[in-house]
Amino acid sequence: MRGYFILGTDTGCGKTHVSLALLRDLRRRGIPAVGYKPVCCGDRKEARALREACNPALPLDAVNPVYLRTVAAPMMAAELEGRRISPDGLEQGLRALAAEGEPVVVDSCGCWETPLAEGVTTGTLAVRLGLPVVLVAANRYGAVGQAAMSVKSVRAAGLECAAVVLNSVTEEWDTACVTNAAMIERCTGVPVIAQLISGQDEMDSSALVP
Repeated sequence: MRGYFILGTDTGCGKTHVSLALLRDLRRRGIPAVGYKPVCCGDRKEARALREACNPALPLDAVNPVYLRTVAAPMMAAELEGRRISPDGLEQGLRALAAEGEPVVVDSCGCWETPLAEGVTTGTLAVRLGLPVVLVAANRYGAVGQAAMSVKSVRAAGLECAAVVLNSVTEEWDTACVTNAAMIERCTGVPVIAQLISGQDEMDSSALVP
């Protein structure tokens, strides 16, 4: 099974935005990539967008097997709704979706330590799936430290951090925005394959999938 686990340095850094841009470019190039959103909290807008970007005919439950209506950390949302998120179920969902196309772009939930269930985090799920990680960081002051900590966690778990994508969350650029890419590469050794400006919804996927 081929694919990439899209991990964020924090909530709101643009994981889904990057996942969608990656999916669109892969499909444009004739590569039958599919999107997978294991867990959605609050609404399924992101899951619907992923499905639209790859194959609108897919069942929404195949793209997003766990939907929680509560806006909270997934473990808390599940507890409030009397449910439990099963990493086994999420892994099975990914393998079933891979039959529809590859690579699978896994748009994860939160950051490495986001709790999904008792003793299970987003990082735990990443290890279970075993896919190379693409780290998404908001391009702002503080991005270098957040990226370095995330890369350290990924590597400590025995996974490959294949690339970093910097995503601008505002239209204004300062010194940090201009220098973050070079500093992240210098501090982590991981290539920054894209720097998306505010509103940019396209990226070149060839650095990941030649």
